Amino acid sequence: MKAVIPTPSTPSPGLSTAAAEGKDRGETQARQRLSLAAMCVAQFLVLLDVTIVNVALPSMQRELQMTPGNLEWVVSAYALSLAALIPLGGALGDRYGRKRLFLIGMAVFVLGSVACALASAGGVLIAARAVQGVGGAAMTALTLSILTHTYPPERRAAAIGTWASIGGLGFGAGPLVGGVLLTFFDWSSVFWVNLPIGLGGLAVAAVALTRSSDHIGHRLDPGGAMSSALGLLGVTLGLIESSSHSWSSAPVLAPLVLGVVLLVGFAAWEHRTAVPMVPPALLRARSFVAGCGVNLLGSIGMAGMMFYVTLLFQDVDGWSVLRTGLSWLLMNAPYLAVARIAGRLHRRFSSAFLVATGWLICGVGIIVLSTLTSSAPFLVAAVGYVLFGLGSGVATPALTHVAMRDVAPAVSGAASGVLNAARQVGTSLGLAVVGAIGVHAAVSAWASAAATFPTADQGPAMSQAQNVSGARITAVTQALGASYRDPAVQAFLHGYHLAVLVAGLCPVLAGVVGAVGLRARLSNTSTSRSATSEQATN
Repeated sequence: MKAVIPTPSTPSPGLSTAAAEGKDRGETQARQRLSLAAMCVAQFLVLLDVTIVNVALPSMQRELQMTPGNLEWVVSAYALSLAALIPLGGALGDRYGRKRLFLIGMAVFVLGSVACALASAGGVLIAARAVQGVGGAAMTALTLSILTHTYPPERRAAAIGTWASIGGLGFGAGPLVGGVLLTFFDWSSVFWVNLPIGLGGLAVAAVALTRSSDHIGHRLDPGGAMSSALGLLGVTLGLIESSSHSWSSAPVLAPLVLGVVLLVGFAAWEHRTAVPMVPPALLRARSFVAGCGVNLLGSIGMAGMMFYVTLLFQDVDGWSVLRTGLSWLLMNAPYLAVARIAGRLHRRFSSAFLVATGWLICGVGIIVLSTLTSSAPFLVAAVGYVLFGLGSGVATPALTHVAMRDVAPAVSGAASGVLNAARQVGTSLGLAVVGAIGVHAAVSAWASAAATFPTADQGPAMSQAQNVSGARITAVTQALGASYRDPAVQAFLHGYHLAVLVAGLCPVLAGVVGAVGLRARLSNTSTSRSATSEQATN
């Protein structure tokens, strides 16, 4: 009988299994960490481009000679592309591969950033921002979906918390990075900075992500995609055009009516089509629907506040871009500090309580900022900034977690898309609504002031109404004289106060929606979580 001598190629079965399992576990964890890094880079870029562009708006306005309406489109074109295409991006990822769509989206985002940087006119910049938003839609739609598939349930909340914190870092870094860049370079630098970050994230994602999809049928919903995109475009266009036309005029009324009709048609279509963009299961999830409503309302307040505060500090008070960016650290530092302890807060308080409390604090912060004047001490702004940062740091991670928690993996891409689309709809429509309120109030105040001017100056003064409402005070004084500066500032501030006050009331309403819409669902979940913890302890 021949003895069988073990060789290195045939180790002991027990040792081989343990070693193989350890190796597989290590490789899986390494891939998870790299995947998380790629998703964080994507979220960082998307949120960076919200705040870094806001701080550069006055520079774009001066150098490209943009009207207040066109300036709003620099923000809205990006947000509108995101809002309109995020649900489609999520659906495409679910059906045809999340990795493939994510990589395509990041590549388009980088190319769109280059096109923005090279733009030589306002219209070209707006079009390039829309292209950038197309790429951002695919990235944003799939980040949460990819994390949901990459991490097991017991580690998913921590991964989402890290993702939210890094995304918040991009939001917070935007004003500071933009301020530094614009101190030494022109406005195009805020887009060039996306190139190295985006290429690095693209490389990591290509290596780390695995192929995943859920084949819920191979047909898409082009009717739903077109009607929702065109409906949002029509409503946003009508609201923005109302800043320079009357509400009963064709440029305002026609797109508004068409947009509303298309959105109503989209809702009806989604109930009839076999493969809807928004799966019916999502609409039956109360916490998910409430989370979308909270996202939309909160984003209205945030977008309106950032737009107007930037114009006030730079165009009225004469702050440098760097000083403006540095001042936003008082908002960003509290956000990051609170977001870092999001896990501990979630273990101690219910998500409904955190979402409601956080957005209420945000609303109070914005309302404080609505009281600013050109002579107000900076302490007032500092209080508003800190409150907004604390509130958003409390609310954002809790909202993201609770809205996605009960979503089935098979529709996680669509859910992630709709949740993020709600935020972008709030940004786009919110800026249009808040902007229209501010412009009308400022123009009305300026018309009242102009009625007291010498008769010969009244006509030229009214021709400066758009500059007044857009805070281009220097242009007004160059056209009319230095004596007209104070009336112009006061007219702009009249619009500012009303617009930012409305923006502040939206997060307050978001807090109410969160408290009512999330509470019942979370009470059951909290009980379940407590029972699970008790079983684990025993």
